[in-house]
Amino acid sequence: MERICLFPGTFDPITLGHVDIIERAVSLFDKLVIGVGINSSKQPMFTLEQRTSWIQELFKNDSRIEVAGYEGLTVDYCRKIDAKYILRGIRYVSDFEYEKAIADMNRMLVPDIETIFLTCAPLYSTISSTLVRDVIRNGGNASMFIPDVVKY
Repeated sequence: MERICLFPGTFDPITLGHVDIIERAVSLFDKLVIGVGINSSKQPMFTLEQRTSWIQELFKNDSRIEVAGYEGLTVDYCRKIDAKYILRGIRYVSDFEYEKAIADMNRMLVPDIETIFLTCAPLYSTISSTLVRDVIRNGGNASMFIPDVVKY
């Protein structure tokens, strides 16, 4: 049985913190699907096509990594792709509290899907897509926080 993991997020944009989590997690699974979520309550800065394209370009040489957009419940998408694991990155204790609540809800909905938490490298703990978007919106240079493939 193939070990498939979903790493869900909006990745608006993908940051070096996301890349760190992906590069460290990929060896734990047979396949890592980076699920670019469409959240109806969020208005992204970058289109779904831009976000998925950047991630595909970043990981084009790793056949274990796939990228796909999805909408709806994460556990429903896990079922669709036969993923038994959900990967979440943690920067701070406050992230853990929020992510644990989601993981607990997901476990109640679909008990056979496990959530795996990885802490990001300390170098990237202050980087968030929200802060990167603020830098970009205000004309700042965000290049030190994002992979080179992200063009804005």
